[in-house]
Amino acid sequence: MIGRVLLAAILAGLAAGFVMGVIQHVRLTPLIIEAEKYEHLAHGHGAASEIGAPKVEEHAQGNEVWSPEDGLERTAYTTLSAMVAGAGFALVLAGLSFLVGIPITRANGMIWGLCGFIAVSFAPAIGLPPELPGMPAAGVVARQAWWLGTIVCTSLAIWLLVTQNQWFKYPGAALLALAPHVFGAPHPPSDEIIVPAGLAAEFATSSLGANFVLWILIGLFLAIALARFESEANT
Repeated sequence: MIGRVLLAAILAGLAAGFVMGVIQHVRLTPLIIEAEKYEHLAHGHGAASEIGAPKVEEHAQGNEVWSPEDGLERTAYTTLSAMVAGAGFALVLAGLSFLVGIPITRANGMIWGLCGFIAVSFAPAIGLPPELPGMPAAGVVARQAWWLGTIVCTSLAIWLLVTQNQWFKYPGAALLALAPHVFGAPHPPSDEIIVPAGLAAEFATSSLGANFVLWILIGLFLAIALARFESEANT
């Protein structure tokens, strides 16, 4: 039973991640490459890549960290990163399904995916929108802590709304969902923006759209895979 669920989650996540990799190649990578040009002009070095992909940084000693070349190599590593992330998200979704006692089915698979998108992508993006190379950012530890806290609070808010029938679920969910944003996301010490504001806005919206597709597909594919494996087990 557990083995089938794990396999279903991994396969569903890999499939959804592959689609995400295609979207990144077609829609997001060109925006990142364009932003890297502005970063290069401003600093004379430095290149970044998609989240999870290797990147080049020139250090004070003049050493250069390896990075995949633009083109097929970069696309391959980006797609691989998206597939691994998709498998991880699908496993988390399957685990939460067991934890809260709500099975993922064909009827609610995309709803599970939508909840994952809201908790992991949309809510954190309110305070920390997706960033391009050259955009100012606060410390990594502070951003990661706020990001994780926002995910936890938003997930608990969704859990309250879905599973509880008491009157306090609405104010409780509202307090949980708003708490990270009232506390405030960490901001960089400098507000100097190298890339054009229009390019940054286009990347943020495109990135959120791509993540929406990723999560919806994770929920859909996971529901289909679980139903298929369950049907095979009963025959």
